[in-house]
Amino acid sequence: MKKTIVFLHPDLGIGGAERLVVDAAVGLQKRGHRVVIFTSHCDPSHCFDEARDGTLDVRVRGNTLVPPTLLGRFAILCAILRQLHLMLHIALFTSELRGLGPHVSFFVDQLSAGLPLLKTLASASPVFFYCHFPDLLLARGRARWWKRAYRLPFDALEKWSMGFADAIAVNSGFTKQIVTRTWPALARRRDLKVVYPCIDTSPPSGGPEATPLPWKSAGVILSINRFERKKDVALAIRAFAGLAPSRRRAAKLLIAGGYDHRVPENVAYHTELTALADSLSLRNATAATLISVLAHDDVDVLFLLSVPNKLKETLLRSATLLVYTPSNEHFGIVPLEAMLRGVPVLAANNGGPTETVVEGVTGWLRDPGAVEEWTKVMDEVLNGMGEEKLREMGRAGVERVRGRFADVQMAETLDGIFDEMGAGKGIISDELLFAIGMIGAVVGVLCAVWIIVKNL
Repeated sequence: MKKTIVFLHPDLGIGGAERLVVDAAVGLQKRGHRVVIFTSHCDPSHCFDEARDGTLDVRVRGNTLVPPTLLGRFAILCAILRQLHLMLHIALFTSELRGLGPHVSFFVDQLSAGLPLLKTLASASPVFFYCHFPDLLLARGRARWWKRAYRLPFDALEKWSMGFADAIAVNSGFTKQIVTRTWPALARRRDLKVVYPCIDTSPPSGGPEATPLPWKSAGVILSINRFERKKDVALAIRAFAGLAPSRRRAAKLLIAGGYDHRVPENVAYHTELTALADSLSLRNATAATLISVLAHDDVDVLFLLSVPNKLKETLLRSATLLVYTPSNEHFGIVPLEAMLRGVPVLAANNGGPTETVVEGVTGWLRDPGAVEEWTKVMDEVLNGMGEEKLREMGRAGVERVRGRFADVQMAETLDGIFDEMGAGKGIISDELLFAIGMIGAVVGVLCAVWIIVKNL
């Protein structure tokens, strides 16, 4: 049966969570369902193509009362308030949600705080929550007592609110273990499903195939990650610097990824990485377009900010090796993208990549604390392995992605979960009544603020 599926996502920018949301939405849409994505922020210059070219129905709502942060702080508080505002906007302040029909299912991810309100506003609609990773474990600065005290109510709200979902899924076996250890009571009560993020394995629908960069024959080592310290991109630079100049020859390290000038950490970390490259005597430059990329032929390390899909495709087809540096990554979609294009992957030997990269078959898994081991793999790829061995690993990568991580498989799995939710009885009524009482005051305050703002 065809469904109307409403996605609620905080910020539809460029990142692994956003890529999963876009792929899930496109996959479900291809299966004949109507899909609408509501988000508090989506910048056409900083989002995936499907979110701006009309492929998906993306609607920005709930972004007029609360800013993303207050003086650069209180991000989690603002995110929760923006989510509540979005839900109230589409369900109460306008008839937008009702206009989608009486039978709507919800796909919510990243932020569970609004689930009790959502179940109050649309109690007959099944709600699916996708847990990328427990937010309480992502928050940094816990060593400070005031930070721990500040986070306590949000951590408790995350645990309590997640229980209002009719179905919960996680992105890997690794994340399932973490969630079970973090919230054992929740794990005992609910069946945590593993739904792997997947990618589109179909050939491009139009246009010429991306042309490899001119440095491919010399060797291109590629890193694709957001410019965040937890991604440990510095590991790739240190490992590359460990190669003797004679072994490095004309090879280049390309560091590409999500970069948002609104995010102070992105700006600061890019500066730190360029300073690290300078300190290691690696010539480096920063580029933003393909033309500017080609202009930098005399550098060792090239930084690329906010890479659009076409340039990303060119980079992947030009790479000799993909290095994926984050430790304890929840899943990691980039290794799949590389393997689909026949590129071997070097990744940390923990977290999600251990479920996607097969040691010695599609790539290598190494200790992120042993930089010299990463250098050895780079040296082997650039100087020790023959073309045939690299092609063999590339073919194995393609087969693995197509066999286990294709987008059609994720969409089919999600479709089955939505069918199960539709046939179920949903949340226990006592919990729902309790939620109504808990959120009544918040709803009243937000409605009052909205009325005041509208009349200013």
